[in-house]
Amino acid sequence: MGRLIVIQFITLDGVVEDPDGSDRTSFGGWAMRHGPQAIAGDKFRLGPILDQGTLLFGRRTWELFGTLWPGRDDPFSRAMNAATKAVATHRPIDADIWTNSTVVQAPLTDWLRSTLPTTDVVVIGSGSVVDAVTEDGLVDEYRLLIFPTGRSPAGNTSVPMPSRDPGSRRSPGSGPGGTTSTPPPVRPDATPTPPGSPGCPCTSKAS
Repeated sequence: MGRLIVIQFITLDGVVEDPDGSDRTSFGGWAMRHGPQAIAGDKFRLGPILDQGTLLFGRRTWELFGTLWPGRDDPFSRAMNAATKAVATHRPIDADIWTNSTVVQAPLTDWLRSTLPTTDVVVIGSGSVVDAVTEDGLVDEYRLLIFPTGRSPAGNTSVPMPSRDPGSRRSPGSGPGGTTSTPPPVRPDATPTPPGSPGCPCTSKAS
């Protein structure tokens, strides 16, 4: 049985929106203040999941990533580009933008219930997808990279982590916050990293 894993960059006060500043919100760019090494590489320990599982995106996140990842050639970027990708959208996509990408052809919950028995699925960013799978009680594990900063904007931008019914499907030992780590503090002389910097796998979009 596969797992449904949600990965997110998140602040101490629960903000996941606009970590790289690409949405140009007043509070955005908070992840980039910690320099490129804070976000580079396989920080969420996906490892073989990139080879054997499926990455699930909302359309806006997929379109943004399609402008950032294809031209990168470090080992982690090559793994991201080669991974199987599914896009939750009601409109066609140009699959040539990012290789190995297909549209989810069924209602999202039905697609997950048919996919998870054979493979892991990882939701990257994509706030509306996270909301949908959380509401349906499908999330097995949250992997959160916690940044030592607070950014609370107006609105609900936190990762929802509800209690689980005893009968809910969950992998042994998994659950909200199943794998967490904290980037290094901001150095006083640090130069902010611009949006779209190499190695950032987790820009959260509304969909």
